[in-house]
Amino acid sequence: MSQLPTSMRAAILRDDEPRLQITEIPVPVPGPGEALVRVTACGVCHTDLHVMKSEVVFPRPAVLGHEISGTVVAIGAGSAASALSVGDAVVGGFIMPCTECDACRAGRDDLCGPFFSHNRLNGHLYDGTTRLADADGTPIAMYSMAGLAEYAVVPLAALAPRPAGLDPVNAAVLGCAGMTAYGAVVRAAGLEAGMSVAVVAVGGVGSSIVQVARAAGASTIIAVDVDAGKLEWARALGADHTVDSSSTEPVAAVRELTGGRGVDVAIEALGRAETFAQATRMLADGGTMVAVGIAATGTTAPVEITPLVRRSQRIVGSFGARTRVDLPAVVELASSGEFALDRAVSARYDFAEVDRAYADLAAGRITGRAVVVME
Repeated sequence: MSQLPTSMRAAILRDDEPRLQITEIPVPVPGPGEALVRVTACGVCHTDLHVMKSEVVFPRPAVLGHEISGTVVAIGAGSAASALSVGDAVVGGFIMPCTECDACRAGRDDLCGPFFSHNRLNGHLYDGTTRLADADGTPIAMYSMAGLAEYAVVPLAALAPRPAGLDPVNAAVLGCAGMTAYGAVVRAAGLEAGMSVAVVAVGGVGSSIVQVARAAGASTIIAVDVDAGKLEWARALGADHTVDSSSTEPVAAVRELTGGRGVDVAIEALGRAETFAQATRMLADGGTMVAVGIAATGTTAPVEITPLVRRSQRIVGSFGARTRVDLPAVVELASSGEFALDRAVSARYDFAEVDRAYADLAAGRITGRAVVVME
């Protein structure tokens, strides 16, 4: 730590106004089981936007940003032996497993209780404190690893090596967009070769789902959105058909494209009541609807019960994937070219433009995934 700077720039959410202010704060110090990562890039995700708009409750002041690429520059004193060393290039997953709770011991990193109770509710790491503070000592909450900063403290269990062949900037999106897509397609849906898929809302996560579904062997992929540009992007990523739901009734269109049968898997990636309900009505007999999109607190959606029961359909939530196993698998998909990073990322913003990046996201001006570049 002695050779590192003592201060860094961080984008801080300070009050109810959905704006990020770049401020100089002390460089954080990692604890046992943690690494300090010099951040190369951080993905721009709608979940952060939900927090900024107070649609998801989270303490302030806070540093958001939960998918990063970077380089390990320090490992906390007292850490157990790890496969990672100072100097390693890494990507960081947004679900940061504690490794010790019942869920983590069962391999269900996505259900880690301490991650939700400590981090997503209180902005802390697992000792009950944050690693970030203002210059005057005021604590700053961390959303996941608080990646919208020049340095971030990340539990070692949430990091995966980044191969030299991967673009160090674009690789940031593997930690949330890629991992969320993998969890939805492989874990929640159990998608097998030959199955048909509808992806409802093809923004940053939805477009990643298109790529992972193609890699998993989906026979037919139908992209559904209201934005013609996003639909064109989805087709370039591997969608076989597109449905513009701003001008076409999407359930009828999906059923027509599947000969009236419906799809084996429908994945809803927006978190709105109407699209959630539409996705359930797109299912074939025995089909699975996977809910991925985060909604504003209290949002509910109507689901017709009888078809669900009589046709053995399923509705399952999918928050992400199993970080310790699945993040390396997503990195491998990118390394093999099955998850094309150059197509997944459509825009880059300098760190000084971070507030504009989220304004553009809120206005629907970003197709695919954007990243904020620190260096």
